[in-house]
Amino acid sequence: MIAVGQTLPEGKLMESTAFDESNGCPMPPQEVDVAAATKGKKIVIFGLPGAFTPTCSAKHVPGYVQHCDALKAKGVDEVWCLATNDAFVMAAWGRDQKAAGKVRMLADGSVNFTKALGLELDLTARGMGVRTNRFAMIVDNGVVKHVAVEAAGKFEVSSAEAILAKL
Repeated sequence: MIAVGQTLPEGKLMESTAFDESNGCPMPPQEVDVAAATKGKKIVIFGLPGAFTPTCSAKHVPGYVQHCDALKAKGVDEVWCLATNDAFVMAAWGRDQKAAGKVRMLADGSVNFTKALGLELDLTARGMGVRTNRFAMIVDNGVVKHVAVEAAGKFEVSSAEAILAKL
C-alpha cells in the first residue's frame, strides 16, 4: 500500500467534464496523467467504492463539496474523487452531487491506478467487482504527505473534516 513519503505511481485516469445538453449525457472523457496533474500542486485525493452508493453519495462526496473552500484556504489546489467507475458514470455522479468546480471526479475504470496504490477492495462476493477502498490522502507535488484508509464498513478517517484536521 502507498505510504507517507512515497511518490504516487505513474497512472492515467479518465475525466469527463462536459455534457451534451441535447440528451444530458457526458461527453467523451479525457485522459489525466497523474504525474503531470499533481506536479507543483497540493491535492487531496479521496477514494471510495462507487458512484451512487449510500455512504459515498450521502456523506463522502457531499463533505468534500461542502468543505472545498476550507480545504483551499489551507493551501489545497485541487480535490480529487477517485472511484473504479467509468468516466461517464463519474461525470453524471459529479453533476448529481454538484461537484463541478469543487471536486474533480476521476475514473479508474480498469482499476490499474487503484491497484498501483495498493488500495483495491475486492467486492466480487457482493456483485460489485474490484473497487477502490475508502481512503483519503494529502499529496504535495506528487509525494504522499498523509494517507488514511478506512476499516471495513467505517467512515471516520477519510472524511473532509478528518483531512482538514491534518492540513
